[in-house]
Amino acid sequence: MNSEKDLQERSGNKCELCGSEENLSVYEVPNSPTDVAETSIFVCNTCKEQIEDPERVEPNHWRCLNDSMWSTVPAVQVMAWRMLNRLKAEGWPQDLLDMMYLEDETKDWAKAGVAEIQGEAVIHRDSNGVILEAGDSVVLIKDLKVKGSSMVAKQGTAVRRISLDHENEKYIEGKVDGQQIVLITDFVKKI
Repeated sequence: MNSEKDLQERSGNKCELCGSEENLSVYEVPNSPTDVAETSIFVCNTCKEQIEDPERVEPNHWRCLNDSMWSTVPAVQVMAWRMLNRLKAEGWPQDLLDMMYLEDETKDWAKAGVAEIQGEAVIHRDSNGVILEAGDSVVLIKDLKVKGSSMVAKQGTAVRRISLDHENEKYIEGKVDGQQIVLITDFVKKI
């Protein structure tokens, strides 16, 4: 574990996730491996509260991860990766995850905490019960009329890079014929 003084020096006395300079404290990264020396980060109360209580998460606050995900500190990378995964349903975090690079051992450390995040999140499943994640591709298993439009999404149509509704496990979004539509997971199958 890092001392508060070391973390203040490393962070320049700023939150290592959002850059805030107020109400800072040491945060021990959960599921940290024992062989890693730096398992703590310096965070503000806002980040800490939202990490610990998913009900309080404000997705726009976490746009700061666009900068902090490039930190050279593995503990900061791990928390950025975990929060981006928690927010994947918003759409924009998936783009950041696609750009993010982690060393293998750092990625294993980050993934060690995903089970707890997914336990709190809404789980989306296709018609066969397979878990869907943001960015997956699905195929329609029947013709679907699109509400508010004369369009019919045909059976067999592939929908790539879906996004998930973080409040309802039955809804996903994707583009069909260039139009963004909401799909019900009962009528799709993961490719």
